[in-house]
Amino acid sequence: MCLAVPMQVISIEDNTATVEIYGTRRQVRLDMLEPKPKTGDYVIVHAGFAINIIDETEAQITLEYFKELLEQANETPA
Repeated sequence: MCLAVPMQVISIEDNTATVEIYGTRRQVRLDMLEPKPKTGDYVIVHAGFAINIIDETEAQITLEYFKELLEQANETPA
């Protein structure tokens, strides 16, 4: 199964962006995007690449779903 995650662009240097979700930062490549995102934009990240720019509202909705899934997973006995 593949999972793509919305993350916010914190900074950009050359063709690499620093992105963040829930305090976790990662470096991702921007090779697949045209136009390139700007600092503050949200991107969908998969396998170290930003694959799409999405608006903040869509990103927040998706992150809420992730949060609900994580909370349910933590409540389920092993």
